Amino acid sequence: MRVLAIESSCDECAAAVVGPGPILLGQQVATQIPIHSPYGGVVPELASRDHIRKIVIVIEKALERAGLTLAQIDGYGVTAGPGLIGSLLIGVNAAKALSWSQGRPLVGVHHLEAHLHAIYLAEPDFAYPHLGLVVSGGHTSLIRVDGVSKLHLISRTLDDAAGEALDKVATLLGLAYPGGVSIQQAAEGGDPKSFRFPRPIPGKRLDFSFSGLKTAAAVRVKKEGLPVGPALCDFAASFQEAVVDVLVKKTIAAAQQENLKRILVAGGVAANLRLRQVMQSRAEKMDLEVRFPAPSLCTDNAAMVAALSAAYLTKGAPPADLCLDANAGLRWPDA
Repeated sequence: MRVLAIESSCDECAAAVVGPGPILLGQQVATQIPIHSPYGGVVPELASRDHIRKIVIVIEKALERAGLTLAQIDGYGVTAGPGLIGSLLIGVNAAKALSWSQGRPLVGVHHLEAHLHAIYLAEPDFAYPHLGLVVSGGHTSLIRVDGVSKLHLISRTLDDAAGEALDKVATLLGLAYPGGVSIQQAAEGGDPKSFRFPRPIPGKRLDFSFSGLKTAAAVRVKKEGLPVGPALCDFAASFQEAVVDVLVKKTIAAAQQENLKRILVAGGVAANLRLRQVMQSRAEKMDLEVRFPAPSLCTDNAAMVAALSAAYLTKGAPPADLCLDANAGLRWPDA
């Protein structure tokens, strides 16, 4: 099948077309970083307005890059949730309009399952079952993945997501948005042992918590002032190391608990180089296999949505109808 999908769950307006395989035929992403940078984070109303302005252009560009017309598309997919409700509504209604006007089936998918499915664009034979870590600005979750739509949520963050903590501390330090990238850049050459930050929820519990870690950074800055020069690099490296350490330890512990030998790390924070290095190194010592999607497929994109939508449609999942609605709090499709 040739499937066109739309992703608009947050601040990226994206469309992509995949063919059998799945093979990415063409995609287009319209970023909103310049819009939200002055605020240090995503402003929901501004995000949804920009989706309205760009959704048609983005779809046309994706089709153009794929060298196809709407008449050549066999099915449609869209992120139905979770995410920002205003942003989701733009994508869902655009996808329903295309499906209805072209007489082709439509499927609504879970945004985080799409992140986990991104790996299949590069490695279509990556085997089930495996443990998935989805780590981004809005989510930090561990999931057992036994197949398409066969997922079981093991644990998630009790408060802030890892990406949110990185973004907020970057703002605290006066670094540019998006904060995760700025923290990584500032950490280069820094000593990750210079500042001591707590590792939330130690021990055998698999839940995550990053609010206290974020507060510890804020308290340190309030007491000692903003770090500058080499001290800024050390601060960023130490904070990044605390986040990475927690993610890696709990992921490996979950894989051992579930008796799984394969780990997949996805989501925006999965593009972080330090996370990739530490996860790979520690997993190899435990005889575990680790995979990451390409960095361009870690952040929000429609290619992953199209790949997952194609898998659903190919296996004969019931298509959605015009009653499909956006769901900001969409739950996991547990097995």
